[in-house]
Amino acid sequence: ISGYSLVIQARDSGTPPLSSSVTVNVDISDVNDNSPVFTPANYTAVIQENKPVGTSILQLVVTDKDSFHNGPPFTFTILTGNEEEEFTLDPHGVLRSAVIFKHMVATEYVLCVQAKDSGKPQQVSHTYVQVRVIEESIHKPTAIPLEIFIVTMEDDFPGGVIGKIHATDQDVYDVLTYTLKSEQKSLFKVNSHDGKIIALGGLDNGKYVLNVSVSDGRFQVPIDVVVHVEQLLQEMLQNTVTIRFENVSPEDFVGLHLHGFRRTLRNAVLSQKQDSLHIISIQPVAGSNQLDMLFAVQMHNSGFYKPAYLIQKLTNARRHLENVIRISAILEKNCSGLDCQEQHCEQSLSIDSHSLMTYSTARISFVCPRFYRNVRCMC
Repeated sequence: ISGYSLVIQARDSGTPPLSSSVTVNVDISDVNDNSPVFTPANYTAVIQENKPVGTSILQLVVTDKDSFHNGPPFTFTILTGNEEEEFTLDPHGVLRSAVIFKHMVATEYVLCVQAKDSGKPQQVSHTYVQVRVIEESIHKPTAIPLEIFIVTMEDDFPGGVIGKIHATDQDVYDVLTYTLKSEQKSLFKVNSHDGKIIALGGLDNGKYVLNVSVSDGRFQVPIDVVVHVEQLLQEMLQNTVTIRFENVSPEDFVGLHLHGFRRTLRNAVLSQKQDSLHIISIQPVAGSNQLDMLFAVQMHNSGFYKPAYLIQKLTNARRHLENVIRISAILEKNCSGLDCQEQHCEQSLSIDSHSLMTYSTARISFVCPRFYRNVRCMC
């Protein structure tokens, strides 16, 4: 408890008795009676041979139960084990290499490290750090090519995470870093630590090939990343059809079925090869294990096929479509629960282009806007 606030009353013996009160604040000052605590109590770390001088090996974590003026900043010192000055320890507790280590020269070092707090008198504690020197990387990283599809309204892409590069390395202690060629950084970014790809706002329609690489510190490997951006036209929303799938998650659909179903769907509904199939959005149905896929078909002369025509085509080809994935329903209108006849039901579709959904797998990522279906009776 850092303080108390007392209200004290003095009362005399007269008739009637008179009184007065005063507030007394008592502050409890901290005494530096707690030593710094290392978490964990002792450390184990590794460094590969031939790493450059200044390579970060370990971050020490220290806490102190005393108040802030008796705790940090801490002073770190290597007491033993660093007689040849192979290591340095900075004021933030980061242990770094001061030489280029060779596995054939030494395979292990044991350091005794002291942490001293800022109190008076100062309190100290100690930890032991075991550093193993291992052989340098002998395996190149491997990465899976990534294809990303982005669907957005015209000139209204807000940006965000659009996918993640999946890379592995057979060297157990390798730390992978990801880089993007500098001239592409005005449109995209890659998180150097986890490989997440971030698109900045305002992407134009078209295809982008990203020059991304992954490195383990010794080997650098290029990764094929292709981004397709499709901008929706308002006219598409008035000519959409929804296919509802049964028992499938968005990620499974994108990773396992998207390419195959798109190909089968093209064969089913396109009247001419020049027609274009546009998958507008993929969205789970709330409270179920169903999934809605919204699409429209554009004629080669730029108009759109009417939903009734597409539904007829889908109905005729439903058996072929279900060879790829099970279909629950084909919806043009969704008036369930409304007490009106089908011909008196009006449906409108709205797109929230600033609420993007990203369904990412190792090979394919699909980014699309959230959509809302509104229905009402016209009777």
